[in-house]
Amino acid sequence: MMGSLPPFHRVRTGPLVDRLFGWAAKAAALLTLSLLAGILVSLVIGAWPAIEKYGLGFFTSTTWDPVALEFGGLVMIYGTLATSLIALIIAVPVSFGIAVFLTELSPAWLKRPLGTAIELLAAVPSIVYGMWGLLVFGPLLATFVQQPLQAVFGNVPVLGALFSGPPVGMGILAAGIILAIMIIPFIASVMRDVFDVTPPMLKESAYALGSTTWEVVYRVVLPYTKGGVVGGIMLGLGRALGETMAVTFVIGNFNQLDTLSLFAPANSITSALANEFAEAGSGMHQAALIYLGLVLFFITFVVLSLSKLLLARLRRNEGTRA
Repeated sequence: MMGSLPPFHRVRTGPLVDRLFGWAAKAAALLTLSLLAGILVSLVIGAWPAIEKYGLGFFTSTTWDPVALEFGGLVMIYGTLATSLIALIIAVPVSFGIAVFLTELSPAWLKRPLGTAIELLAAVPSIVYGMWGLLVFGPLLATFVQQPLQAVFGNVPVLGALFSGPPVGMGILAAGIILAIMIIPFIASVMRDVFDVTPPMLKESAYALGSTTWEVVYRVVLPYTKGGVVGGIMLGLGRALGETMAVTFVIGNFNQLDTLSLFAPANSITSALANEFAEAGSGMHQAALIYLGLVLFFITFVVLSLSKLLLARLRRNEGTRA
């Protein structure tokens, strides 16, 4: 009928709105970079007295004496890296198993409630994990793990030193296990989501050719979703590196590196900042703590850069076996 409007009428806004949208998006990106640069500059300025006095020797010194104003960050750096590594060693295989079960093996009636329960673990406050680790998990670890290991391997040269320490359940291993429990929901949720985006036709084709479930996961699902898997692992590692309260409760907060035992009390960067920054004077002590924060900033940056390089290498090697 003449004069009737078309069924889909769209008002053209013109190129001006597109330009405004582009400028707004660019401003958001620049704002994020500016905030990152501002944080870095503020950390460098705050830590400059310690950088000027200790230099790179800060990374090799184990002395932390606020009274004598002598500071070294090796104990905290070692504690941060060791606990995060233990957390990844435990959390990645467990998260992978959870994701594979939810996407390939779980019955339909169990998939949704189990996935929801795992995601709810991520909502538990970190201080709750810390209190549980201090009051419940620590004594259990000392009684049923540390003491039997010391009884069996106490006289073995290397293993005896690895399992030495007071049987109180506080130390690097306890902190690493607590961190693993905390990051499992993050890694497992990301892995499950990226496994779900694998085209069903690819998996069904592999099953039709006689592949087992493990072969489908290893040869089809993982190559297709490797970017998301690495991203989920890096997300969990970032959470482990930056966790504060849970680690503070169970790591022991001991600023000496007398032994490399898994059960020896130690300290981490975040734990040292949480315990000492409020009471540190505006001098070398505060500068040393900010220096630790700057070190943690660079550790996170290096980990992210290595993950990007790993993904780039994986993409570059795609198809080489074929």
